[in-house]
Amino acid sequence: MPRNIEIKARIDSVESLAPRAAALADEGPIEILQDDTFFRCESGRLKLRAFSRVQGELIFYCRADRQGPKESFYIRSPTAAPDTLRTTLSLAYGETGRVRKHRTLFMVGRTRIHLDVVENLGHFLELEVVLGDAEPAEAGVAEAQALMARLGVEPSQLIEGAYVDLLAERAV
Repeated sequence: MPRNIEIKARIDSVESLAPRAAALADEGPIEILQDDTFFRCESGRLKLRAFSRVQGELIFYCRADRQGPKESFYIRSPTAAPDTLRTTLSLAYGETGRVRKHRTLFMVGRTRIHLDVVENLGHFLELEVVLGDAEPAEAGVAEAQALMARLGVEPSQLIEGAYVDLLAERAV
């Protein structure tokens, strides 16, 4: 199963961090609109990510909900019918939340830098360091921490959980 090391941090604005990310990047910026629907799942998280009416992916993943770098295991399955799949999964499992965001993607080597504007939540940075099959998680953690420092992101900005959790907390 593919895996990566992830961090998530609250930032002041995507606009202020984008020039620093661009200066480090091998690729990008790539602008992406994402509409994520989460479903009940006892063994991890299951979400449908729609990019358009004819392009999306079903993603299952497991990771700890804690602050700082964390290992994530995931499987992605593309779909050409995200609306129909959303309806099917909603009827079968029930929805637990929805996250809409504008993502600016940069690539720095094997690391994905996501600068996200999340509807009703704010501005965030995500780093995803893709790990090799037998690579120790510590190598990805070190890479994520070094990139955080180069971007000027402080450990105090790190958050735990997923956007869907933060939105649910706001609703209470």
